[in-house]
Amino acid sequence: MNDLTIAELSTKVGKTATVRGWLHKRRDLGGMVFTVLRDRSGLVQAIIKDEAEQAKLAGLQNGTVLKISGSIVEEARAVGGVEIHEPTLEIISPVTDVMPIEIDKPLDHKSENFDVLFENRVVGLRNLHERAIFRVQASLGRGFRDYFEKQDFVEIHTPKLLAGATEGGAEVFETNYFGDKATLAQSPQFYKQMMVGVFERVFEMAPVYRAEPSVTTRHMSEYISLDAEVGFINFDDLLSMVGGLLIHMTEYAWKHNEAELQLLGAVKPVLPKAIPRLKMSEVHELYQKATGEKAVGEKDLFPAEERWICEYAARELGSEAVFVTDWPAAEMKFYHLADDEHPEIAVRADLIFRGVEIVTTSMREHRYDKLVAQLKKIAHGDPESDGFKYFVSAFKFGMPPHGGFGMGLERVTQELIGLSNVKEASLFPRDTKRLAP
Repeated sequence: MNDLTIAELSTKVGKTATVRGWLHKRRDLGGMVFTVLRDRSGLVQAIIKDEAEQAKLAGLQNGTVLKISGSIVEEARAVGGVEIHEPTLEIISPVTDVMPIEIDKPLDHKSENFDVLFENRVVGLRNLHERAIFRVQASLGRGFRDYFEKQDFVEIHTPKLLAGATEGGAEVFETNYFGDKATLAQSPQFYKQMMVGVFERVFEMAPVYRAEPSVTTRHMSEYISLDAEVGFINFDDLLSMVGGLLIHMTEYAWKHNEAELQLLGAVKPVLPKAIPRLKMSEVHELYQKATGEKAVGEKDLFPAEERWICEYAARELGSEAVFVTDWPAAEMKFYHLADDEHPEIAVRADLIFRGVEIVTTSMREHRYDKLVAQLKKIAHGDPESDGFKYFVSAFKFGMPPHGGFGMGLERVTQELIGLSNVKEASLFPRDTKRLAP
């Protein structure tokens, strides 16, 4: 393997080198063919003057896989600062069909073009702008892992085929499991909590499945959930940890993928060391006073309210993210902890970033008797059923106070870059209408 990547060609100026990649673009001009080659590291232009070499490209289209050898010449105007002169071409995989979607210029991301965008995803992802989205996303994932590994967390891998619905409700995908009914995991919730009793601090990055009939800019049927659970922590420290995670992931992406973020026109978010916190009642009051729309007394935040409070936080608090705390216990999951002094309040917060909720975090009910009671009352669950008995047994044999969260990787990607729809941040999005490609 003596071939170089395109990014390495600048070290071979004045010498002969070989690269392999895809025909990204070509122009025939004045007896010369200007060919742009693409590999994983970037683009390089090869100037073909020899008619025999030009003939090798006759009838071939973008996407053709090539091997190009030639002299590396410095050229300040070229991408990467070099060009390939006097090239010799080898056709590895010829392509004669015209691509159904352009890959040499930014693709149209208007909502009315999504069907075309996603139907042609296989080749559309070769576009430099599309590829940049997922390089940034990969960096956010590495930043997530880096943050928790530095704090002595253990990475876990939990089952996605379950005997019962983790989050309760009807929004689950059911499947036949050798004659028994199984569901696809809505989250790793039960397993990550059980693992607190084993490792104390755990995290996972994996797909989850939600049979939500929502057709919105923020929902999908399958997405990547970034989850963590930590024992022996209080709520204040839990929020600090989650806020620190968002800051770390953002800084990590900008450190390692600034070129891609700039290509995408992303603006680095303003995030203070301590993300501000507002109670839900305060958010309702501020929103109602500013807009005249009734919000006080509501049990959740409106999407418009989430957008407004982030605009308010950016303007008044110097932060493009804000925690919303003090959620009503009437809306909590059975495994959430209600405040002992104010049982009408759940010890929970949502982290809203650039107008979209990206994290739900809470303290968990760790007391066995109370957990079982909440399971029966809130989820109408049977603690002896296969879906719950193993989970509650962990608490019977000793669990510490603990808390955790789930974060949507695609939503973070969407808001960091400034995309209009979470589906744009999914390689192959799944929603109510799309199961392929």
